[in-house]
Amino acid sequence: MTTAREIMTSGTECIGAEESVLDAAKKMKDLGVGALPICGTDNKLKGMLTDRDIVVKVLGAGKDPATVKAGELAQGEAVTIGADDDADEILRTMIQHKVRRLPVIDGHDLVGMVAQADVARALPDPKVGDLLEALSTD
Repeated sequence: MTTAREIMTSGTECIGAEESVLDAAKKMKDLGVGALPICGTDNKLKGMLTDRDIVVKVLGAGKDPATVKAGELAQGEAVTIGADDDADEILRTMIQHKVRRLPVIDGHDLVGMVAQADVARALPDPKVGDLLEALSTD
């Protein structure tokens, strides 16, 4: 059984809920990533911020990324996966919530990130096809 801990990218960095979207964009560029978890001042996960969120909800809406706070874009409870959950559970969670990236939680601590590509490498081909099909239809 392949677990999230085995396939995740560790060392995931958060953007603070009170930090600007501009700071988040710079951090994404520096890290070479397209999404960041949003963490509150209590260090708990508040949501995810994607590069698409920045383009559509900030730039496309004519807002100033230097004044919009990352936490303003957190929507509801963050969808996460447990560090010891298996690849099938990750697959089900991604399909159910139509997300391509999942923060990996160990207890209450963010320990990594699992992306669609990580799951694709860990699962047999037919299941990968199911994942790709489910996430491609919006």
